[in-house]
Amino acid sequence: MSAVLTRYLAREIFSATALVTLAFVGLFAFFDFVNELDAIGNHGYEMHHGLVYVLLLMPGRIYELIPITTLIGSLYALTTLARHSEITVMRASGMSTARMLRALMSIGLVFVVTTFVFGEYVAPPAERAAKQWRLTATGASVSQQLSSGLWVRDGLRFINVRKVLPDRTMQGVRIFDFDDARMLSSISEAAHGEYHASAGEWLLTGVLSTIFTADATTVERLPEIRWRSDLTPEVLSVLMVAPERMSVMTLYAYINHLRDNRQNSDRFEIALWKKIIYPFASLVMIALALPFAFGHDRMGGVSVKVFLGVMLGVGFYLLNGLFSNLGAINAWNPALAALTPSLLFLLAAAVMLFMVERR
Repeated sequence: MSAVLTRYLAREIFSATALVTLAFVGLFAFFDFVNELDAIGNHGYEMHHGLVYVLLLMPGRIYELIPITTLIGSLYALTTLARHSEITVMRASGMSTARMLRALMSIGLVFVVTTFVFGEYVAPPAERAAKQWRLTATGASVSQQLSSGLWVRDGLRFINVRKVLPDRTMQGVRIFDFDDARMLSSISEAAHGEYHASAGEWLLTGVLSTIFTADATTVERLPEIRWRSDLTPEVLSVLMVAPERMSVMTLYAYINHLRDNRQNSDRFEIALWKKIIYPFASLVMIALALPFAFGHDRMGGVSVKVFLGVMLGVGFYLLNGLFSNLGAINAWNPALAALTPSLLFLLAAAVMLFMVERR
């Protein structure tokens, strides 16, 4: 009997959540396209470029929305069942609160897996493709906060890249090498850099090297050199994708790169823990929906509870972003900063369920 009821609950929750997700994705796609209207018609950026760009952003939107739409869909489905007295019948047939909660958790695992797949395998490449598509359409390079371009530390070497093109090749590369005494030993400038993944190295062309010694300075011109460095296209991808949209492996590799070069990695560590924890937020959202089903009203109230679910979902989204920023600013433990919003909502769900059960 419990398996039949679980399948029935799953069908209702999946259908409601799918409908809510579709509505939210359509809404966000509309707003994203409206934001693109100012760019359309400039630098060769046409209507179809904007449409493709917005479509490529949608996997990232779905990843962000799944816990929220899971809450709203579950709340709507469970409240509707309660309004039709189906929840009462389930409980009368022997389905206790604990068994129903276990059934909902098994249903929630589907959303956990879906969120993880979108966050790890679908959204990051789609986000990079969206940025590259837009840059190619406008003929632009990756913008930098500094007018001199990107600066990266690699051991005793500092690398300055003026431009990163959509294909992740580099233009205007300068390499500053320092010796063990922290003295500048050479400056190499290259017009172009292209990464060869098979060899794990860069091919720099149009190279001008200035070498500093104790008693002389020499200048060498070379048509090309092969250069091995930790600065890979994956590292450059952080320019094109926000940390929250990067995959776990990319974040892990970049964090190690920052640590090896004694640079602050707090923001990326928080993003890494969020990527690990965020999929499980769907379980918290389903647990949060259950007390609303038990505290039902046969005369109506579904729309009010759905609206409350929307507010709770928005609150979770804002709280998640708030703790990420506070954690980065105040150097909090990354795992704690990422986990706190989910723990707070889980505590709220437990308190609400306890209060409903006491009635």
